[in-house]
Amino acid sequence: MPKLAELTGDENSGESSRTFVFEDEGHTLGNVLKSIICKYPDVNFCGYTVPHPAENKMHFRIQAAKNVRAIDVLRRGLEDLERVCDHTIDTFEAAVALHHERESK
Repeated sequence: MPKLAELTGDENSGESSRTFVFEDEGHTLGNVLKSIICKYPDVNFCGYTVPHPAENKMHFRIQAAKNVRAIDVLRRGLEDLERVCDHTIDTFEAAVALHHERESK
């Protein structure tokens, strides 16, 4: 199971700016999560890096508006990603079922 660590921000940013380190994750999660979170109006910056191919870690940076906690933005992004995945699975399974139904006629 992937592990997550939170690095503190600088003293001026408070809880609105954080870097999260995901173990056993890479570009697959980083890119899609960044795409979702970047669309939030209360996010000033969102990006990720994979420091080295031999190191199985992904650093994910969020800088949000002053009154918004970065951890809350990350949680919302992960929840939205889960909904997107659920919708994709449901749509795929419905299409497969329809295909099998048409094929059996």
